[in-house]
Amino acid sequence: MRIDLHTHSTASDGTDTPAELVRAAAAAGLDVLALTDHDTTGGWAEAVEALPRGLTLLRGAELSCVSLPDPPGTGLPDRPGAGLSDRPGAGPPDRPRADLPDRPRAGLLDRPGAGLSEPRGASARPVTLHLLAYLFDPGDPAFVAERRRLRESRLDRGRRIVELLAADGYPVDWPEVRELAAGGAVGRPHIARALVRAGVVSTVDEAFGRLLRTGSPYYVPKADIEVLAAIRMVRAAGGVPVFAHPLARRRDRVVSDEVIRAMAAAGLAGLEADHPDQDPADREHLRGLATELGLFVTGSSDYHGTNKVVRLGQETTSVAACERLVEQATGLALITG
Repeated sequence: MRIDLHTHSTASDGTDTPAELVRAAAAAGLDVLALTDHDTTGGWAEAVEALPRGLTLLRGAELSCVSLPDPPGTGLPDRPGAGLSDRPGAGPPDRPRADLPDRPRAGLLDRPGAGLSEPRGASARPVTLHLLAYLFDPGDPAFVAERRRLRESRLDRGRRIVELLAADGYPVDWPEVRELAAGGAVGRPHIARALVRAGVVSTVDEAFGRLLRTGSPYYVPKADIEVLAAIRMVRAAGGVPVFAHPLARRRDRVVSDEVIRAMAAAGLAGLEADHPDQDPADREHLRGLATELGLFVTGSSDYHGTNKVVRLGQETTSVAACERLVEQATGLALITG
């Protein structure tokens, strides 16, 4: 049985519609597919409607999160509600704070008790990370509100990036980026595709490497969820949280093992060890950590269609791990075509 638990559609930053994605999964010989668009369940209904006979759909989402360090030199935990926008110097070092977008409206990071910090000494700065949430109740009120906040933040962030690029003479405009998003959650890949279309760069990867990477003058941080609060929120909605590509070092900084231990204590269920952006040594390290913490291990392609050069089913999850995931879920069931 072939199981791929991390894919994206046009509901976020993939290039296949949800219907095209499930048909492609069946054609690729997959038996179980998870649809995990960024911060949205917007592709679920179309995927269910188009589900081919014999393919099982596991509904989920990939949440934008942050691990917060202790304030430097204090030795004290962060004050409740402390978020990225409240920290001096939280933005990229090569752009003045005045260039950053206005503080997003209140979300989990602004609620009393939500600003839980990383274990001491884990990092001197916040670290962004992604949490895969599976089989949660999509109607859970707190989760609905938080996903809405994240989507609106993505929209504001995308608009600001486009404004910064246009101000420096790059031929990209917001209506075109919205068109490329096709009603889905706007992400940097849509801006990258607009830059490719304009002839500024040759590929999406080149757009990220030259203009859209963390630390670029055009990078704008997201309004992410504090990761321990996110794990608890997923569990409260009957879902199962899995840490996506924990050691994808080629993307950005990664969190320490102590942070992962804190995530496990908060209710983390699994680690995505087999991922195209993680090398063999890091995969083995994650397997050992999962064994130590009683977590299951998953493998996934993180398929985005033509936005990334990975294939559906390039990495897969074992049947035993998938069964452990499903056993823990109380929000939703699997759907088989």
